[in-house]
Amino acid sequence: MRSLVQYLLCSTLNGFTQIFLQRHQGCGLLIALAIGFNDHRLLYGALIGVITANAMARCHGYLRADIESGLYGYNAALLGLMITWLLGFTPSAILLTAALSALSSSLQHLLLGHMRERQGLAGYTLPFVLIGWTVLALCTHADSANVRPLTEHSLNQWSALEGILRGMAQVILLSDPLAGLCVFAGLLVSDRRGACWALCGSAVGIYAALLISAAEADALEGLASYNPALAALALSQVHRSSLAPTLGIVLSIIGGQVFGRFGIPPLTMPFILACWAVTLTMRHSQRQPHLQPAG
Repeated sequence: MRSLVQYLLCSTLNGFTQIFLQRHQGCGLLIALAIGFNDHRLLYGALIGVITANAMARCHGYLRADIESGLYGYNAALLGLMITWLLGFTPSAILLTAALSALSSSLQHLLLGHMRERQGLAGYTLPFVLIGWTVLALCTHADSANVRPLTEHSLNQWSALEGILRGMAQVILLSDPLAGLCVFAGLLVSDRRGACWALCGSAVGIYAALLISAAEADALEGLASYNPALAALALSQVHRSSLAPTLGIVLSIIGGQVFGRFGIPPLTMPFILACWAVTLTMRHSQRQPHLQPAG
C-alpha cells in the first residue's frame, strides 16, 4: 500500500515538474502550490488530467519508469488547466479533461517511441498544443480563445520584474508574479542553471515585445515571454554552451510574432519549433566532415 501511494505521489508531482522539463518532486510541489494558491479549481483540473493520463498509460502497459518520471502527465496537466480555465470546473469540463488527457497519453507514447527508436525530435508539449488548438477551435462560446483580461501596467523597475516573473507563470496559464516566483524557486531547487536561463528568456521576451512596439500591458503580462523562457530552459539542459539557448530565445520570439500575425493562438508551439530548429542545426553541424589542413 505504501509503495502504491509513493508511486501515485511521485508520478503526479513529476507530471507537474515535467511541464518545465524537470524531474524533481519538490519542484513539482511548488508548481502545484502556485496553481492552487491562485485558483484551486485550476489545480483540480490539472490533477484530473495528470491522474487520468497516468492511469491510461498504466492500463496500456507503458514503461513504469516513464510514468513515474511524469512523461505522460505534463501534457494532460496543461490540458486540464486550459479546459478548466475556459469552461470552469464543471461536469462537462471534467469529462472533457479526462477524455483528452487519455488521448494525450497515447499520443505521447507515439512521440516517445519515435524519438527513441528512430532518433526523432523530442515531442515536448506537442500533444498539448495539437489537442489544445482543437479545444480552442471548438469552444466557440468562450469569449475569446486565448485572451484574458489584462491588467494595466506602467513600465518601471518593479513592473518589469513582475513582468519577467509573469512570463514564468504564463507557462501554467497564470499571470500572478508570485506564481512565477514560486515556479522560479522550484526550478532553482531542480536546476539552477536552467532557472537562470528561463529567467533570462522571459526578460528578453519582454524587452523584444517592447521593442516591437507592443502595448506595455501586453508585454508586462508575460504573454510574449513564456515561450522564450521555455526554449532557453530546454536547450540549456542539452547544450553547455550559451549559443543554443540564445538561439532558442531568438527563434521562439520570432515564432511568437509569426503566430500572432496570423491570429493563431501560439500556446507553446514557438518554443517547440525553436528547439527543433536548434537541435537540427546542431545535428547537421556535427555531421559535417572536418577539413584536414593540406600537408
